[in-house]
Amino acid sequence: MTIAIRPAGAAHVAAIDGLLRASVARAEEADLVRRLCIDGDMVLMLVATDEDDGDALVGAVAFSRMTVDVAGQAVAAVALAPVAVAPAYRHHGVAEALIQAGLERLEQAGVVLCFVLGDPAYYRRFGFHPDFARQFASPYAGDYLMALPLQGGLMPCGARGAARHAAAFAALG
Repeated sequence: MTIAIRPAGAAHVAAIDGLLRASVARAEEADLVRRLCIDGDMVLMLVATDEDDGDALVGAVAFSRMTVDVAGQAVAAVALAPVAVAPAYRHHGVAEALIQAGLERLEQAGVVLCFVLGDPAYYRRFGFHPDFARQFASPYAGDYLMALPLQGGLMPCGARGAARHAAAFAALG
């Protein structure tokens, strides 16, 4: 298997929707991605394709715009969600490759913080930690809301404010 990671394009839309509906526990994740795109809140979407299988789409990861402030100043921040991998490709490093490639691109683009709502045991391998997110007011506050400082791993200095996900997340409940 030869996996290629690349930015999602218009040709991937139907395959991404199908992948999300087939491989993520909540079908609302596909609706979330669609809404983020429609609202203009999608910052980066990457896909994984299997070059040995005619470039079949086998994974996808989305990063969306967040509104975050530190010491009263807006900070460039994103939310990672969702990440999905076709069942036959799980446990082969596809999700890890997608997430890592996304984080590298976001850091190069000047993003300061990336938040994720998920399993701490899984996301800590990438450097996400609840301690980085705790000082931000969020309806998702708790041990499952984690953040990762990009730009060399330094947390922005100053009093933390709010960390607000894009409006599309409200529909997830």
